[in-house]
Amino acid sequence: MPRLSRRTVLTMAAASAGAGLLSPRAWAQTAGESHGLSYFGDLKYPAGFAHFDYVNPQAPKGGTFVHTASSWAFNQNPTTFNTMNTLVLRGDAPPGLDGIFASLMTGGGDEPDSMYGLVAEKVAIAEDGLVYRFTLRDIATFHDGSPITAEDVAWSIMTLKEKGHPLLRVVLRDVAGASAESAKVVAVTFAKGRSRSLPLTVAGLPILSKAWYANRDFEASTMDVPLGSAAYKVGRFEAGRFIEYDRVRDWWGEKLPVAVGQNNFDTLRVEFFRDRDVAFEAFKSRTYTFREEFTSRAWATQYDFPAARDGRVVRREVPDETPSGAQGWFINTRREKFAHPKLREAIGLAFDFEWTNKNVMFDSYRRTHSFFQNSPMMAVGKPSAEELAILEPFRGKVPDEVFGDPYVPPVSNGSGQDRNLLRRATQLLREAGFILKDNRLLDAAGKPMTVEFLDFDNSLERHTQPFVANLKRLGIEAAIRRVDSAQYQSRLKDYDFDLTIRRYTLSLTPGESLRTFFGSESGRQPGSQNLAGIADPVIDALIQKILAVNTRPELTTLCLCLDRVLRAGRYWVPNWYKASHWMAYWDQFGFPERKPRYSRGVPSTWWFDPAKAARIERG
Repeated sequence: MPRLSRRTVLTMAAASAGAGLLSPRAWAQTAGESHGLSYFGDLKYPAGFAHFDYVNPQAPKGGTFVHTASSWAFNQNPTTFNTMNTLVLRGDAPPGLDGIFASLMTGGGDEPDSMYGLVAEKVAIAEDGLVYRFTLRDIATFHDGSPITAEDVAWSIMTLKEKGHPLLRVVLRDVAGASAESAKVVAVTFAKGRSRSLPLTVAGLPILSKAWYANRDFEASTMDVPLGSAAYKVGRFEAGRFIEYDRVRDWWGEKLPVAVGQNNFDTLRVEFFRDRDVAFEAFKSRTYTFREEFTSRAWATQYDFPAARDGRVVRREVPDETPSGAQGWFINTRREKFAHPKLREAIGLAFDFEWTNKNVMFDSYRRTHSFFQNSPMMAVGKPSAEELAILEPFRGKVPDEVFGDPYVPPVSNGSGQDRNLLRRATQLLREAGFILKDNRLLDAAGKPMTVEFLDFDNSLERHTQPFVANLKRLGIEAAIRRVDSAQYQSRLKDYDFDLTIRRYTLSLTPGESLRTFFGSESGRQPGSQNLAGIADPVIDALIQKILAVNTRPELTTLCLCLDRVLRAGRYWVPNWYKASHWMAYWDQFGFPERKPRYSRGVPSTWWFDPAKAARIERG
């Protein structure tokens, strides 16, 4: 995830308990009053700054930005929706709905982990780091004009802790309490041993109206539109087809430094499609006007329609300076049949990346090796002395390879069925206790080994089918199971799958997100991001240490250790990555000369250009 913005802290929710007590010396550096927060106390922008460097403060307002969702959080579904309650597990909410809620603070896109005041004007931190007092702005209001009070903030924090989405319940466990000390001062108290990043997570939580929920069931799945307080509110919508978010014309925060030059479109509209080919045809006909492309075949071959040839549609590749994250087929180790790591490694050897990249993806990608790919936290070579000092206490509790070179998927001969790799896979399966009988792989009890790949569309079937074919060569009964998006989301929430593909993105300052992706407690919660069901005390211990670090070098060293242990577990079949974004859009937008370093800046910093739009209309 690109940065610790309000949306990022929502999507990275995870357990923060047991993070290790931070030293008093560390807290002495950040105690006192501040206009912002960051993981290690360093802020680029001083108090009273005018605006972020990457925005155009004179950006005009107006126009509509129409797109399909490329990211989503909580119970949100990119292909349909049936609820307007996005802060709980139940139902499928539309992407972007969390954006109608303002938060105490929001992030800067050119820093990895900073937050500056939005609803909160300032924050005062106690010497022991356990109490944060946020002073609210007098001008902050909900969309119905009622003031945002400290009581609303305190109620929001505690309600999300007790009744929110399971990810939020876990991450907020070390919030000991939240109370209104006055109408405009809210005090948040943290438990001893809480993680360093938890106050930033709290600062980015949505602020809800206590009065609005007074006679409503917070946990209900409902189409009632909640009362928000951010720059946009819900406008027109038709369930399963589209939703519009309308700019609040007299929004109280428009002139704040964190908002200047942003929120420029009058309407943000999200279109919903169940089929990617249908979605692409809709883009060609200008049903929507911005598209982030994730399919190499489409990027290489399908942008030859008239509007793309004559320049009305622009293709643009922009660098991605954030960690590329972990994309792969995650193996559900909660299922007993996947318990043996040698079986999981054997499954991975059946995927021929080199053939797939050349024949399916136009050589557009590189193989992913690490959970921290494209970052300084990716382990390479043998552990350093600093890493060994951390890892030695775990010797005998982790595979020996953790103390050598990290696991890297072998390079195939590119044939699509590398016999050497398949022979190696067969040997691993024997060592795991499986036998091959009548071309069927059987476990010790004589039960056939089956593998089902769960997905909700067909865009990756050309990648998966050769993988399935190789698994069948090993005697494994493998198949692709495609279900509708609602069923897919439901099955993921209940961990009712064998393998499924997912991409995780981590910031340059990973914190609480590590628990939601890799922590044992998260893996036991329904609807978590720990799809593989990782439950390893060593991984939990390393995450605990990471959450308590005082310096960035410490953080990097600990993440290198975590990467080694994760890769030794064979929890996934790693996919591919590229350090850039592919974007296509109808040429009716303006944008700043440079994007924010740690995000695309779309649509937040872009604006509608009527002159360009008129040229498109003229053809």
